Amino acid sequence: MGVDLRQVVAGVLTLTMFVMLGNMIKRDHFDSVEGKFPGTRDVEFDSEKVSEQGVVSFSKRSTNGPWIESGQELKPCWKESTFDGVEPKGFVTFSLTNGPEYHVSQIADAVVVARYIGATLVLPDIRGNKPGDERKFEEIYDVDKFVKSLYGVVKVVKGLPDDVSIRDFTAVKVPNRVSDDHIAEQIKPIFKTNSNIRLATFFPSVNMRKTTKTSASDSVACLAMFGTLELQPEVDEVVESMIERLRTLSRKSNRRFIAVDLRAEILGKKGCHGSSSSGTKSCFSAQEIAIFLRKIGYDKDTTIYLTQPRWDESLDVLKDIFPKTYTKESIMPADKKAKFLKSEDSEFEKVIDFYMCSQSDVFVPAISGLFYANVAGKRIASGKTQILVPADIPGSSASVTNHFSPYISKKNHMAHSCFC
Repeated sequence: MGVDLRQVVAGVLTLTMFVMLGNMIKRDHFDSVEGKFPGTRDVEFDSEKVSEQGVVSFSKRSTNGPWIESGQELKPCWKESTFDGVEPKGFVTFSLTNGPEYHVSQIADAVVVARYIGATLVLPDIRGNKPGDERKFEEIYDVDKFVKSLYGVVKVVKGLPDDVSIRDFTAVKVPNRVSDDHIAEQIKPIFKTNSNIRLATFFPSVNMRKTTKTSASDSVACLAMFGTLELQPEVDEVVESMIERLRTLSRKSNRRFIAVDLRAEILGKKGCHGSSSSGTKSCFSAQEIAIFLRKIGYDKDTTIYLTQPRWDESLDVLKDIFPKTYTKESIMPADKKAKFLKSEDSEFEKVIDFYMCSQSDVFVPAISGLFYANVAGKRIASGKTQILVPADIPGSSASVTNHFSPYISKKNHMAHSCFC
C-alpha cells in the first residue's frame, strides 16, 4: 500500500500518541457527515440499490475488496531493566475495570507507579460493571506471562502476605498516563507515610491533551501496555477457534475478514444521533457501515465480525449487503457458549471482542473511543496496520487509502517511539 512501516511506527506507536488519544476520542478523527443516511432500509448507491425487502443489486466489480497485506511485526524499543538491588517495601494493589481497552491503561499506570516508588505490585482482580461481578486475573489473562514480562521491571506477587490486611491500604486516585512529576508530588509522600496503597485510575480529559514532554517512565509504561497481557489458554483457544471459523467462511477473500466495533446499545444513545456542533460524527450505524464498506470496494462475499453481543434487527441492512456478517453467538463453539455467552455484559465477551478486533485483517471502528485507540495500538504493534475510519462518501466509490486511521497516517506529532 506504499506505507513505510518505520515511518508509521515513528509516527504512531508512541507513548505520546496515547496521551493524545483524547483528541481522537473526542470525535475529530471521524470525517464529518451530511445527514445522507436517514436510518431507513432503502439505500441508494447511485444505480445500486438495497430494497426494503432486502434484495441486493450491485454492479459487478473486478475485486472482492481492497485487502492489504500486513506489515512486519515490530520489535519493542524498551530496554531490559533490573532492580536497583533494593528489596521493594510496601505494596500497590488495584483492580482492572470497564473492559480490556481500560485494562491495558490501568496496568501501565500501576506498573509505572510501583516501579517509581519502589513497591511490590499485587496481581489485580477483574471487576465488571455490576456489584459482585468479580473475577480472578487468571480467569482471563495468563499469569505466568504477566509476571515474566515484568521481571526486572517491578516485583509482582499473586497475593498479599498473611500479615498484611487490605484494610490498611490508603486509596489513591491516579490520572491515566500518570507522570513522574505527579507520582513524586502526589503519590510518593502518601506511600512514605503508609507503605501500602490502592490505586484507582481515572481518565481526565486534561490528561489527554497533546504533549511533547517525555518521561523516564515512558518505556516502562509502553512495555506494561503492550507486552504484559495475554489471554489464558482456554480463552485464547475460544478466540482462535472463532478466527478459524471466520477464515473458513472467507475462502472467496483468501481467508481474510473484517472486524467492526458496532454495538446497538451505544448507537441508540443520544450522542450518536446526527453530527455534533463541530460537524463531526462519533459513531456510525450498521447501514452507514454497509454503505462505506461497499463504496470503498468490498464485495458481498466479504466476511464481517461484529462486536454486537447478540443479533439486533438494526443489523439486518448490513447483512442484506454483506450476507457473511456474524456475531459471537453464531461462530463460537457450541460447547463454550454456556460459559462465555451467559450474560450480555460479560467480561469474557468484552475481552473476546478486543482480541478479535486486534487480530482481524481489517478493523473498522464504528464507535469512537478508548476501545478503538487501544485496539489500534495492539494492531500496529503486530504489523496489522489496516484500520479504516468510516465516513460519508459522495458518489459510488472511493479510494480505501483516503480512510486510513489517523493513528496510521499522522506522522508528525510524536517524540518517543515504543517500537522499532
